[in-house]
Amino acid sequence: MLDTPVLDTNDGQMAGSAATITGPQTLLFATAVGIIVTNLFAPQTLVGLIGPSLGAGAASVGFVAMATLLGYAAGLFFLVPLADLAENRTLILRMLVAAALAAGVATMAPTAGSLLIVLFILGAACSAIQILVPIAASMAPPGEAGRVIGDVMSGLMVGILLARPLASLIADAWGWRAFYAISAAALIVLGCVLAFTLPRRRPEARSSYGALIASLFDLLRDEPVLRRRALTAALVMATFSLFWTAVALRLAQPPFDLGQRGIALFALVGASGAIVTPLFGRAGDRGWTRPATIACHLVLIGAMGLAAWAGAAESGTGWSLAPMGVSAVLLDIGVTGDQTLGRRAINLLQPKARGRLNGLFVGIFFIGGAIGSMLAGIAWASGGWPEVCAIAAAFGFAALLVDWIAGPE
Repeated sequence: MLDTPVLDTNDGQMAGSAATITGPQTLLFATAVGIIVTNLFAPQTLVGLIGPSLGAGAASVGFVAMATLLGYAAGLFFLVPLADLAENRTLILRMLVAAALAAGVATMAPTAGSLLIVLFILGAACSAIQILVPIAASMAPPGEAGRVIGDVMSGLMVGILLARPLASLIADAWGWRAFYAISAAALIVLGCVLAFTLPRRRPEARSSYGALIASLFDLLRDEPVLRRRALTAALVMATFSLFWTAVALRLAQPPFDLGQRGIALFALVGASGAIVTPLFGRAGDRGWTRPATIACHLVLIGAMGLAAWAGAAESGTGWSLAPMGVSAVLLDIGVTGDQTLGRRAINLLQPKARGRLNGLFVGIFFIGGAIGSMLAGIAWASGGWPEVCAIAAAFGFAALLVDWIAGPE
């Protein structure tokens, strides 16, 4: 693996913009990815409302949260590689239009089956995030790729973590369909802003789309860092999705008895874990990737143990809710760190293949997230909260095992 970031001068050839990213541009990238990503994780907190309103059973509500994540993974495999072939700004704007249309249609979905299809399309279009992040990485000054990726990832993680409280508050006031109506409007506004501010990026590749897709398998075969980081990221994301899909169901039960507003406040506490994102980017720049990654996985396992203990309480709402909140913060810190360190490592591999590398990396870990969401409903119906936490912790132990087997990067 390269020890220092590589600035791709071809990636930096953007009309009307210097190759080096500025503070306002970093803020723009962070804001954009934060807005888009809310669509991927809002269903995790809305399943308790969407399921009954569309006649879905307890064991199948996890599929609602899974659909968007699975669509996102599909977009990463089949749409994001276009970033190495087509002009990036135009591609991003077209995907945002598709996302806005899908969110609008979601407000009118009459059945669970139709909603799953629409959410799959919405997730695929939201993969525009992974075209924005490599653009930011390519514009980073030498030696500062970790800092730029960490700063942009702060926006991404804030969007992920705020998606749940935001969706809960909107659903509490106007119903779950209102979230998608507001999301469609936000995506339209974002598209207008990016149309006038996003720099152009014309990749040098002259390959065909089919050849680009076929090259994904070559990249996965030839890059051991990609395989290792994508695998641990998938395992960590499975834990994340398991917890956040099922915790809304647990918090609605005694002794917590929280409504959508209370669940929103709980999710807001978890969002505080995003503040550590830039720290992990800087840790990678200092050569601390391996110890920081192991620490992330240990924190994640500990978080699930604490969550299992807190969720076992039968009385004392405040006393048990506090450790549950701490477990959410710790979980989000562990996930944030793993994702930031992994993304930094991937963006240092092959500058000319950044779009495909990011598509593979994020696509694989979102498959893990989709599996976690699916298992949440099944585990909840089968063994309740203890089984949810046990499976989530098992994914964390598996990630730790990969760390041990792989050795230093």
